[in-house]
Amino acid sequence: MIKEFQRLKEDENNRLKLEWNFQRTLAKVNYHIHTDAIKENLIPSAISKTQAAIIYANEADVLNMALFGKTAKQWRDQNPEKSGNVRDYATLEQLVVLSNMESTYALLIHQGLSQPNRLIHLNQLAITQMTSLVRRRNNLTELRS
Repeated sequence: MIKEFQRLKEDENNRLKLEWNFQRTLAKVNYHIHTDAIKENLIPSAISKTQAAIIYANEADVLNMALFGKTAKQWRDQNPEKSGNVRDYATLEQLVVLSNMESTYALLIHQGLSQPNRLIHLNQLAITQMTSLVRRRNNLTELRS
């Protein structure tokens, strides 16, 4: 009985890892939609690669602020022992929302919204979607108990 329980728990953990990896990959793919919108709408052709990299980083931090409440640098400063970035440590729900936010962000850029207005819109989206996903996860957890 104990071995079967352990096997079921291991299967569940493997499934959750697979879901997380899928969502992380999806967020990486959607990031290209986001960066293409930046390239097409926010990066002047006459600037250096270094200047363009700063614009990309600033725009990525809008997503980070909207979802995680901190910039990439703030996260690195708070987590010096961790490798990678905040997105590598995101929950499954956060990755789902991040993926949705990236495509929405591209749309907001194409529509010409200012960066502060994009941040407000994305933060509202993040709150709404995280609330829904966490509530759903909690309901499923209660049903399993």
